[in-house]
Amino acid sequence: MNRRKLLQTATAAGIAGLGATFSRIAGAQGKSVRITLPSPGSAGSAWRPVIERLKLQTDPALQLQWVVADPGKMQTQLSAGTLDIGVFGAVGLATLANRGSDIELFGPALNNHGRWIVPADSPYKAPRDLIGKTIASTAETSETWQQARIAASLSGIDLKKDVKVIFGSPTANLALFERGDVDAIITLEPTATRLVGRGAREIARVADTWKQATGLTEDPILVGLAASRKWLDSNRETALKVVDLFKRVNGAIRQQPQVLTAIAAEIGLKAEETRASALLAERLAPSYATRWDEQVFATIDKQIEVATRLGILERAPVAKIYRQL
Repeated sequence: MNRRKLLQTATAAGIAGLGATFSRIAGAQGKSVRITLPSPGSAGSAWRPVIERLKLQTDPALQLQWVVADPGKMQTQLSAGTLDIGVFGAVGLATLANRGSDIELFGPALNNHGRWIVPADSPYKAPRDLIGKTIASTAETSETWQQARIAASLSGIDLKKDVKVIFGSPTANLALFERGDVDAIITLEPTATRLVGRGAREIARVADTWKQATGLTEDPILVGLAASRKWLDSNRETALKVVDLFKRVNGAIRQQPQVLTAIAAEIGLKAEETRASALLAERLAPSYATRWDEQVFATIDKQIEVATRLGILERAPVAKIYRQL
């Protein structure tokens, strides 16, 4: 082989090797996963800052693209492919499944952190004391309200008949509560902690009502990671990586709850809300779910069963709305 041929061969081999190197790098980086970005003022808004602060995302093959998602449009976003992973609760997803949706739950996100809050000078000490009174809650179709209604029914209270409910946005409900137009509010964290920080009283946790009625020891799921069946079938390894990451970030919050105080501003608290910030570690940490197993599945089945009995669901879905990857 002459010198010219030798150089051509070496150059070709070098280019091929360089191409293989780029291919390996691209493969290691992987394609980005479009995942819902909860807005400040919700418990889920802690995920991104905690992942970044504690450097929990170390896998170069998993690239998260956080997407601002409207809960009311999440089904459309998942179905259209503008969002790969969202969060759904059992009742809301069962409703969609009965309409033909192929979205499934596949990992842990948040436990139920609904709270019953009353003014500081309120005479009421338990939800039962509010029978015949007026309360505020989020939309009737929201998982917050539906799960509160399910838990209350298990303790003998029918929230649709026994109390007057004003449904509205979290902001509108907060205004009603602070003006004294309602006797109580059912709300999620961190709003509940913000109210307690201002002097309001908590009279019940929805999760405790559920546990007392069922005899279970774990807080029930509120929402889980969700994606279309088609996406999960095509991206099983990526979905497993996301599940592992969420177990780690949620586990880290539960083991190091003080991190919530450090990111208080990023989850919606104002600088002057120092008392509420100090309460976050104790009150908010249990909201972060780490389990995805048979006990969680039994809870989902029970939520659907009670929702069907109450008429929230017309019927239980034919197929399970969750899977174990």
